[in-house]
Amino acid sequence: RMRMSDDRYFRTSSFYTAVFLFTNGMDISGIDKLSNPKRATFVFANHPDMEDLLQAFNYGKENDPSVMVDARKMITATRQLKEKLYQDTF
Repeated sequence: RMRMSDDRYFRTSSFYTAVFLFTNGMDISGIDKLSNPKRATFVFANHPDMEDLLQAFNYGKENDPSVMVDARKMITATRQLKEKLYQDTF
């Protein structure tokens, strides 16, 4: 069971942040729908690249190569995350 304060995991309720991380190969460990029934939280296994990816996503300049992704990979990641989000169990 994942604990809220467990630093082995990164948690975000931002769907777009989750899509970006998933598109860039970060492993999703689960989706927490219980802590806040109105907003799901995506839970990722922490990874050495996580901080750099988040920094680039949140603060990178327009057209920065570190935030560029293959559109097909992003579409696939979006579909997969939506499927997981709407499944009853993860």
